Amino acid sequence: MPAFPKDARGRTAAVRRVLVGILAANLVVVVVKLLVGARSGSLGVLGSALDSAIDAANNVLALIVTAVAAKAPDEEHPYGHGKFETLGALALVGVLCVSSFELLRGAVNHLRGSPRAPAITDLQILVLTGTLAVNAGVAWYERRRGHELESEILNADSDHTRADVLMTLGVIAAVLLARGGLWWADPVIAILVVIAILAVASRILVRVVPVLVDERALPTDDIARVARDIAGVRRAYGIRSRGGANVRYAEVTIAVDGTATVAEAHGIADQVEGRLRRELGLHEVTVHVEPC
Repeated sequence: MPAFPKDARGRTAAVRRVLVGILAANLVVVVVKLLVGARSGSLGVLGSALDSAIDAANNVLALIVTAVAAKAPDEEHPYGHGKFETLGALALVGVLCVSSFELLRGAVNHLRGSPRAPAITDLQILVLTGTLAVNAGVAWYERRRGHELESEILNADSDHTRADVLMTLGVIAAVLLARGGLWWADPVIAILVVIAILAVASRILVRVVPVLVDERALPTDDIARVARDIAGVRRAYGIRSRGGANVRYAEVTIAVDGTATVAEAHGIADQVEGRLRRELGLHEVTVHVEPC
């Protein structure tokens, strides 16, 4: 059974600390937007509050998913539980699509209904600007920590938070235009925000689907080249790789001199495994030996 990364628990703990902090910030933003949206009657503000509430729900989901993903390999999951984190990122796409549909439906109904501009005050606009600053800071921090920790769930959630920044910007612009008499600005900008959110969802899909379907993690030629550099390796073939940014696995068959002893052949295989781990950042390498 493959060995589990020694730093997995520390990485998971770091990811969870980031998520807890972001959850607290998102809850504050949700409350503020709900109060402003309820008092002003702005569809855009209420839609933005819904999106922020989904952000908070995603943080809770991510905390659960990362706890499962950090479990060591067992009999049912010999390669570990890392894909649960990637699966959680995919779940965010579904949530994004559902929230976008609800916002789009509300915007279209508003355009078809009676013209009515939201009654929003200068103080409420100032408060919305404050939530914009919070979301921008959260997105920046989450993206940075996501790259440092190589966490799919943090990277996906930071994309969602950046979409929330765009939404808040659009909402502020919409209410300002609506106060100037352009009542349709509120629902129209809400529709534009929906398009931006769906673009974010598509980028998440492009990143996580290859991991879930076991797309090749490394070029076959790179693995073959490193293996052939080891003395005694005549050929390298039957190469496969899988995994994501955090954990990657590979299999390779090497052909060695048929007169080599079992001990010599295993020694060559050990060298191949070690070199592949060091140079290509592989977590687990399976080397098969065949005589030639």
